[in-house]
Amino acid sequence: MPRGAAHGAPAPRGGHAGVPWRDDRGAAVAESTMVMTLVVLLFAALLQAGVVIHTRNVMIDAASAGARYGALADRNPEDGVQRARELLSTGVPGQSGADVAAELTSQDGVPVLRVTVSSSLPGLGFLPGPIPVEVSGHAFRQ
Repeated sequence: MPRGAAHGAPAPRGGHAGVPWRDDRGAAVAESTMVMTLVVLLFAALLQAGVVIHTRNVMIDAASAGARYGALADRNPEDGVQRARELLSTGVPGQSGADVAAELTSQDGVPVLRVTVSSSLPGLGFLPGPIPVEVSGHAFRQ
């Protein structure tokens, strides 16, 4: 028989004798607020990481396309640099100010054009400052 029932008083709430009943009203609101904050922060971090990866991929594509274009027989390295800048400005807004350079080198005696794109990507929310990125594309000179 629960304590207090012998004297006609109702049994304590909570299901256990002698354990005071706790008021859990409003706990779901606080809990969901804390969980939603973490979910929103995680989503924002994933979104920013996706933007950084996309920007880096566009930079790689622009460097490779610029190298292929500048390595054509009727083109020079500056044409490749110009082509890479055009692709950067259309592919990612705000990356038109990236440093683009071309260099003629040789690999096993074969002339190779290397186009290098250097830029700073915006930092992630939890990382301070910009993230420096340098990518390059190569093509055999025709």
